[in-house]
Amino acid sequence: MGAIKKFFKDTIIYGLATVLPRLMNFVLVPLHTQTLGTVSYSDNTTFYVYAAFFNVLLTYGMETAFFRFFTKSEEKQKVFSTALISLTVTTLLFLIVVYAFSVQLADFVHLKQSYFNLLLGVLVLDTIVVIPFAYLRATGRPIKFTAIKLSNIIIYVLLNFFFLWAVPKFQIELSFYNSKDLVQYIFIANLVASGVTFLLLTPYFFKNKLEFSIPIFKQLLHYGWPIMVAGLAYVINENFDKWLLPNVLGKDINGAYSGCYKIAVFMTIFIQAFRLGAEPFFFNHAKEKNAKETYAKIMKYFVIFGSLMLVFIIAYVDIFKMLIVRNESYWIAINIVPIVLLANLCLGIYFNLAIWYKLTDKTRYGMYLSVVGGVITIVFNVFMIERMGFIAAAWATLLAYGAMMVLSYYFGQKHYAVPYNLKRILLYLGVSIVLSVAALNTNTNYYINTALVLVFLAMVLYLEKEELKQLIKR
Repeated sequence: MGAIKKFFKDTIIYGLATVLPRLMNFVLVPLHTQTLGTVSYSDNTTFYVYAAFFNVLLTYGMETAFFRFFTKSEEKQKVFSTALISLTVTTLLFLIVVYAFSVQLADFVHLKQSYFNLLLGVLVLDTIVVIPFAYLRATGRPIKFTAIKLSNIIIYVLLNFFFLWAVPKFQIELSFYNSKDLVQYIFIANLVASGVTFLLLTPYFFKNKLEFSIPIFKQLLHYGWPIMVAGLAYVINENFDKWLLPNVLGKDINGAYSGCYKIAVFMTIFIQAFRLGAEPFFFNHAKEKNAKETYAKIMKYFVIFGSLMLVFIIAYVDIFKMLIVRNESYWIAINIVPIVLLANLCLGIYFNLAIWYKLTDKTRYGMYLSVVGGVITIVFNVFMIERMGFIAAAWATLLAYGAMMVLSYYFGQKHYAVPYNLKRILLYLGVSIVLSVAALNTNTNYYINTALVLVFLAMVLYLEKEELKQLIKR
């Protein structure tokens, strides 16, 4: 129980680094959807689709590889410096090559030249700080990690409000300001925030003696490249729909779809907070005798919290809709929300299950599973969007993550069997889905919907009361 309490404590601290920025982004969604039309919001989405893709490509699995070898190596500083030098050099080479062909590449990805240049700057700055951030997590410095993350998002949010709200409202005179191209200021705000983050982390580039170890680099690369492929497949799972929709159904539909997709942000926050706390914890705890039992309990509580969030958000989805996406022209895509929420819950379970191939150094399985998900995403979207409309994109996401979750459990039990309480987990998932469907069919009766949320909570307290008492006492 002590290990689980430590896990929850770390997850809460790291969660602040994820939850607060996401909540600030939550504040930005109404601002963006009110000031940008669906077409401009589609451009904003496209920018970050490519940012996600190249972030994975440029880090090539080095972050997770760093965690794996830093925790078990006696030459920790050498692992750190090798990973840092590797990412810095490859990122600078990327900058030189891509900048030389920036005109052609901007045209290829259907972005304005100015947008593409801003994207390039954000990518370079964000990639170079990956290992310093990972170092803070691996050495148990969650407060510093969180403080730097928060400074980044505060700058980003304030600049968004300045350019998109304050300047037009108070008619502030700026010689460079273009009121007909507001979306560019979102990208400029991101670049400035990334630049400040880089400056805050520059001491870690000089803090220790930098030495490059070829044997360590080979180990990192061998461990990390399957994770890169898995990451690229994950980006496809998350973003292929938003890349395809403007080409098939138009930018206005893609903008509405992307805006409503944001309502699932709370589930995404929960999953990301879990990952930040879980990855270093799982690696550090792997040698303990009761490690597998601890992993099983963490999975159960993850499913409990995730299932509760599913029921709660769906029960009050109309409230979340009015809070997050206030522009009614976006609401044509509101029906995707329940599907996307369940898909993200399946993804979170998959991330939890994924520890088996990371601890056994079988990262190629992560690549295989993600590729399976990517293939499902691509095939279903390509063949079904024209037939079903944008709702097909949401179903593709659920099918992909559901398949990855089931396959990961199957192979995980063969290679690194963890005694998950499958009956209890399936019970929570099944009941939450039933209650969510019921909430969707109450004609927004909040009395009934609140009762449905309380039913789920009562079930959890009844079934877990003894274990929860022990956890609280410790």
